[in-house]
Amino acid sequence: MRYPERHRTQRVGWLRAGVLGANDGIVSTASLVVGVAAGGGGAHDILLAGIAGLVAGALSMAAGEFVSVSSQADTERADLELERNELATQPGPEEDELAAIYVGRGLEPELARTVAQQLMKHDALGAHARDELGLSEKFAARPLQAAIASALTFSVGAVLPILAVFLSPPGGVIPIVSGASLVFLAALGALAARAGGASPWVGAGRVTLWGALAMAVTAGVGALFGTRIS
Repeated sequence: MRYPERHRTQRVGWLRAGVLGANDGIVSTASLVVGVAAGGGGAHDILLAGIAGLVAGALSMAAGEFVSVSSQADTERADLELERNELATQPGPEEDELAAIYVGRGLEPELARTVAQQLMKHDALGAHARDELGLSEKFAARPLQAAIASALTFSVGAVLPILAVFLSPPGGVIPIVSGASLVFLAALGALAARAGGASPWVGAGRVTLWGALAMAVTAGVGALFGTRIS
């Protein structure tokens, strides 16, 4: 009887994109809002900055992720095409190469040769893609999926500081947005770490630290330039 196994590496793709997008949405939007508030911006300016940051950030994340993952997909396709040509023109050396890989992993030479021959009869390109190039369908680059996921998660993260702006009384934007955003970041870091099998405390601590640093720096810049302009 075969028991199903659930490995956390299957979550790497969506977990990375989701955490990156949401984290960036919270940090960049909260930092922008806090910076404008520290510079003496009014309620309308602060809200406008937050919404503009959400739209611009989501589009930027989508474009950046699409270009980045498309480059990865192009490289994967080029490697597969090269491997396909080599299999068509040099099947013997390619079989030797596959057998050598299995010997390096601990198989006896005769068994490694048999395994290589059987796998190449079944799916030669798939065997070389998986064992020589380290490529698999499960982890293949998907540019459009990555772009949409990044844009959506960024937007969700960016909405949280904007909601905090709505709920802040006059003069309380900086402490409320900063405090709420740090809570959101801590929760996100803990959930992401837990989903990946790591310590929630470590995950919460590292994103909170960087988020606090980003908001502190932008608040300082906003206060400095706001004072100079006024």
